[in-house]
Amino acid sequence: MRLILHKLVLAFMLLWLWFSSFIHVDAADDSLKPGDTLNSSSQLYSKSRTYYLQLFNYLEISSVYDDTVVWVGNREQSVNQSTADLSLNFSGVLKIESESLKKPIILYSPPQPINNTVATLLDTGNFVLQHLHSNGTNTLLWQSFDYPFATLIPTMKLGVNHKTGHRWLLYTQLTYGSAAPGAFSLEWEPRGQELMIRRRGKVCWKSGKLRNNRFEHIPEEAQGVLKYSIVSNGDEDTFSFTSTNENITHFWSLSGTGRLSYNYEEGYVARADLCYGYNNTEGGCQRWQDIPKCRIPGDVFTKKSLRSNYQNVTFDNDKNISYSDCEAACWSDCNCNGFTEIYDDGSGCIFYQWNSSKDYIVDATVSGEDIYLLENKGNIIAHRHGTKRWIWISPVIATSLLILCASILCLAIKKRKHVLQEKKRKEMSLIEDFGNDLNKKHGLKVLDYTLVVAATNEFSSDNKLGQGGFGPVYKVWELWKDDKYFELVDPSLNEVFDHEEVQRCIHIGLLCVEHYANDRPTMSDIISILTSKSPIVSLPLKPAFYIQRYMYNENLSSLELCTGSTVEITSSTIEMTTST
Repeated sequence: MRLILHKLVLAFMLLWLWFSSFIHVDAADDSLKPGDTLNSSSQLYSKSRTYYLQLFNYLEISSVYDDTVVWVGNREQSVNQSTADLSLNFSGVLKIESESLKKPIILYSPPQPINNTVATLLDTGNFVLQHLHSNGTNTLLWQSFDYPFATLIPTMKLGVNHKTGHRWLLYTQLTYGSAAPGAFSLEWEPRGQELMIRRRGKVCWKSGKLRNNRFEHIPEEAQGVLKYSIVSNGDEDTFSFTSTNENITHFWSLSGTGRLSYNYEEGYVARADLCYGYNNTEGGCQRWQDIPKCRIPGDVFTKKSLRSNYQNVTFDNDKNISYSDCEAACWSDCNCNGFTEIYDDGSGCIFYQWNSSKDYIVDATVSGEDIYLLENKGNIIAHRHGTKRWIWISPVIATSLLILCASILCLAIKKRKHVLQEKKRKEMSLIEDFGNDLNKKHGLKVLDYTLVVAATNEFSSDNKLGQGGFGPVYKVWELWKDDKYFELVDPSLNEVFDHEEVQRCIHIGLLCVEHYANDRPTMSDIISILTSKSPIVSLPLKPAFYIQRYMYNENLSSLELCTGSTVEITSSTIEMTTST
């Protein structure tokens, strides 16, 4: 019985030891205390639940918003997540252990053992290890912000610590599957007071000077909601930023191609992927090499979905090289027309050599592979600065063209107006000469053209009787017949006119519009009548009305088409006469 009891106790102790090995901090907690561990089944959350820390193949801090990884702790060496854990021991050592590791990854180890420590994920996204003192103060021992990943978040620094010589800078991931530092880095250059991107140590992009809280070569939308902080003293030279909107967190992320993006690929801060080394300062690009003789400005690598014949390809199986290394190698090789990565994680290179486009097929409707094909896109390298310049120049050109067209139109109108005025002047001159001639030879009084215009109310259609080949005819007949011809006289004459002369002129005018040409007086008859005081023998007949294309026939119940007919209308009959 005692033996059975001992076995039960031993079994219980083994079960307790096995169970205790899986004890970890609560997911809602933000700190590790001495003796606590964290594995792949648990997380630390910042108090505001903006960031969380977890351990898989890498120790990662991610944004709760969209799970974007903003920091990686063990970049140089991944672990087996099923057996890995993060722990803080009672000596103040913060470390990652795994069965796949020969020795632990030490994040921090104090010079002397420290018992009272705590590791906390702050609301800023900074994971800090602190020494807690009995008087309530804390000493910072280690922080994740001292070892930035490929993402710059608010309050994280870039620059240099003058006391320790430590540098804060972003590094891209080597490949999709490896968090090891890649080809590109983002740094703060204290002497020039500007940001810069290097590729394998060579400066390929600069932000330009900071003026009025804006960098010259960074788009406004990428920095318009940011407030920059520049510190320059004996302790450090650093750059950092904060968001002007406390409810929105803004990130800058550096990709393996050299593109610096903001807010989860919402837009770009810098396009170092378009800096090929031979262009100077377009868009912030820097010059570090001469353009190869086989390349021309505007040559760029464009991602295409292709099917290739694979007849002319070469390989580089090095897993420590990635996209930018493949691009640089292909760019320098005049026989290379395109490239792609060998391995699924984005490492290694395949280089293509084609004699013509017949060696490959571009077809998005079939299964192909992504190949970066060398194409000429014009001066695309001046991507952002040039685009901004054209955005500014285009309205200027459009405005200039508009002004030019408006000027030409105004000149044309002015010229036409001048021609019309000149024509009118000549006509008035002719009329004036004609009137003077009549006055000299026959003593006739010729009315000024402006008086005629006023008398007819500017030749208003309300006063028109009709219009024929000799011009418009006005309603004179009824007034003349009723001896009311004086109503035709312009009131501006103020009764100062010769009634007999006016009556004679109206009489002659009515004769001049007789229906039949034989009944109309000749010009010599008109001059004779005007120059003599003898009574006019011929009396004008009632004018005929011209009814365009229709006439009324008593024998028909409707209007019939009758081109070129005139009709004299009375109260009882309709007399039709064909015009000649």
